[in-house]
Amino acid sequence: MDRAQDESPSPRLYRKVAARLIDEIRAGRHPVGARMPAERDLSLTMGVSRPVVREALLALEVMGVVEVRIGSGAYVLRLPEDEPRSPTEVTPMELVQARLIFEGEAASLAAANITDEELARLDSAVAAMRREDGSFEDWQAGLTDFHMTMAHATRNLAVERSVRDLWDMRSRSTECRRMLEEARSRNYRYSLQQHVEILAALKARDPVRARAAVRMHLEGSIEHVLMAIEERAVADARARVAEMRSRYFSR
Repeated sequence: MDRAQDESPSPRLYRKVAARLIDEIRAGRHPVGARMPAERDLSLTMGVSRPVVREALLALEVMGVVEVRIGSGAYVLRLPEDEPRSPTEVTPMELVQARLIFEGEAASLAAANITDEELARLDSAVAAMRREDGSFEDWQAGLTDFHMTMAHATRNLAVERSVRDLWDMRSRSTECRRMLEEARSRNYRYSLQQHVEILAALKARDPVRARAAVRMHLEGSIEHVLMAIEERAVADARARVAEMRSRYFSR
């Protein structure tokens, strides 16, 4: 892997590093119980920045392949399975694009079939999301309940299961969680207002308005993901320059 690849803002770069580390563990270069090389050494060996290496080690830790010990480093816990499945398989961009396809139409279908009881539940979910003093988990629970209730209101089991599968992937992804936490801290009121608008469209039982409201919400999410990718690329570039500066002046 060369330095040119490291210039890419793609969030998939750390996965390439993780895949290479998995190959090395399988080949016996890093035996079970052994300490992995330091982040700095891996960064130099693989031609990527230390933040990219850190993301790769985090992915391996989530898979249960390594254990990262504060102040000590990463240690190999077990050999990777032949076909490892990582909770971070789906990127935030892939996920929000899929949600845009499914949930916009799900909202349209729900608007035509939703019951008063389900509308009351959506009201409760919005009230939970409205609590500024609530934890991220409280907000996440309200958000999940809102979208799962809307999916159930479609009266279409295939649609409901598809939406639920997307949300399961979302909840398992550490990358998605990190971006969601950032989104809540930056765009709390905007996100809340979007869900208020979705609820108003469902209360009006207006399929066109409901579809448009959900699409606007998810298109805003796509913009946030793009901004996060851009910020990460800038941060990685700054880290690389800082390392180069440190190596140069240390001479």
